[in-house]
Amino acid sequence: MQRATSVVRKAAVKQDRIVETLTLDHEDRNRRRVALKGDGGRDILLDLDKATALNDGDAVKLEDGSLVLIKAAAQKLIEITAENPLRLSRVAWHIGNRHTPAEITANAIYIEHDHVLAEMIRGQGCAMSEVERPFQPERGAYDHDHADCGHDHGHDHHGHEHGHDHGHSHAHSHSHADAHAGHSHDHGQEHHHTPEHAHGASCGCGHDHHHDDHGHKHDHGHHGHEHGHKGHKHDH
Repeated sequence: MQRATSVVRKAAVKQDRIVETLTLDHEDRNRRRVALKGDGGRDILLDLDKATALNDGDAVKLEDGSLVLIKAAAQKLIEITAENPLRLSRVAWHIGNRHTPAEITANAIYIEHDHVLAEMIRGQGCAMSEVERPFQPERGAYDHDHADCGHDHGHDHHGHEHGHDHGHSHAHSHSHADAHAGHSHDHGQEHHHTPEHAHGASCGCGHDHHHDDHGHKHDHGHHGHEHGHKGHKHDH
């Protein structure tokens, strides 16, 4: 018996990889683990991580990489119709309120046989008839699995963007640290200022120098440190 361990959605099914077909009703297309016999006689063990809705045209992948095509089997259903769209919409609301699987088309609603719902449908003035057709009810609005659906979900792209942003952040941090490390403070040395070196906003040394009678004060705006020097000799 061959194991089928993953689902391939219809858009990604490669016809040349199909080795068998499974024709299943709605119940058997919503299993996690079940032994099945293919239309060609092959024994297959469906062994998924969780119960997954299989649609007509999907496939399950065997351990050797080959595919088993899924076909929706015809089954007995109730077809619901109404004389106008509003009445049909009201019936659809009542069916949904009971969390009953339903297939909705432009002109009819299809459900499995349910005597209680049948009485409600008659009470709403809708017509019913028995039909035999594949049943493919609506899936939940938030149902989403990670089966192979044939398109790129973009996980790698997101990872790249995150890495790029983080890289910039680190680069700025190192640059900032280097800027701090690049300052040196030489205290206890005589400061000789030549006429060519004029201290001010445009001197280029990055410091504001204030001279008074008591000493020499350096105001380093970037570090927030203030160094007062007393007793230094200044030659101007």
